[in-house]
Amino acid sequence: MNRTPLVLATAVAPLLWGTTYLTTTELLPPDRPLLASVVRALPAGLVLLALTRTLPRGVWWWRSLLLGALNIGAFFALLFASAYRLPGGVSATLGAVHPLIVAALAVLVLHEPGRRRTWIAAGMGLAGVAMLVMTPGASVDAVGVAAGLLAGASTAWGVILTKRWGRPVGLVAFTSWQLIWGGLLLVVPMLALEGLPARLSVHHGIGFAWLMTAGAIVSYLLWFRGVLALPASQVSVLTFLAPLTAALLGWGVLGETLSLVQFAGALVILGSVLVSQLRPRSRRTLDPASPGSRHGRGDLSDHGLRRTATAGSRHRRHRSGRTATTPPASRNARHRRATGAAPRRRG
Repeated sequence: MNRTPLVLATAVAPLLWGTTYLTTTELLPPDRPLLASVVRALPAGLVLLALTRTLPRGVWWWRSLLLGALNIGAFFALLFASAYRLPGGVSATLGAVHPLIVAALAVLVLHEPGRRRTWIAAGMGLAGVAMLVMTPGASVDAVGVAAGLLAGASTAWGVILTKRWGRPVGLVAFTSWQLIWGGLLLVVPMLALEGLPARLSVHHGIGFAWLMTAGAIVSYLLWFRGVLALPASQVSVLTFLAPLTAALLGWGVLGETLSLVQFAGALVILGSVLVSQLRPRSRRTLDPASPGSRHGRGDLSDHGLRRTATAGSRHRRHRSGRTATTPPASRNARHRRATGAAPRRRG
């Protein structure tokens, strides 16, 4: 199965998330990250729920609540706590530990094979993000560091549990539950810490509309589709594209400068994504004389392997049938003994 179209579609999600920085700085009210998170998640979830009219049942009430908290609610809160207490580069680098945590949990919880290229790709991506966003002399706050690490761990567990439990309904309803729970969990902190803005402009409305549609509805539908279909460790590396997109938009649109080290970090991130998507070569070979070979060469396609297995099974049944059947010469000898006929002599 060719997974390239699915990988490319899933990669669109972190690319859209990477536009959040530009949208926040240029189109949203200043210093209201929790408001942006609530408006981004809750209305989007309600729109999707209105399309499906499907509510959770049984255990999926608490499962959807937990997934919504890990993937959206707790993640947003911890991310903003880290961003407020740390320089942006340090916060982004701490968030980049997400693929490493996913790779470890995928082995321990999902029993996925711990491939070397997965760890190499995750390490490359973490180094690339550090090169891209870290600045010399950046200060470090213990609470901010803890919040940044917990934000990465939150989404990592969200990916793992999404993969482990699957989805009991269609993708749209499944996504709506998580967006609604994630938004609801942030309403009280938003009202307590930020309150409601005195007024909103047209620019604010455009920014909120972009976050709700592209930043939530489109991105999370694509993301959860990829998480459910691809290996967890493979899909998590795609999240490195978010800080890369944010940095490139800051450079291209806002006129921010990027050093050679930062450009090198961008290339390292792209390399990590490519390494993570490489598929191991099949070591399985066929005997040139086997039924699955074509002109002395084995057919290693799925169809060829199935045909080879079928041919081998038929060959074994044919051999067992011949051994179980009495040879013609033995049947003739028994017939002569029963009738008293003399054996026929040749020539």
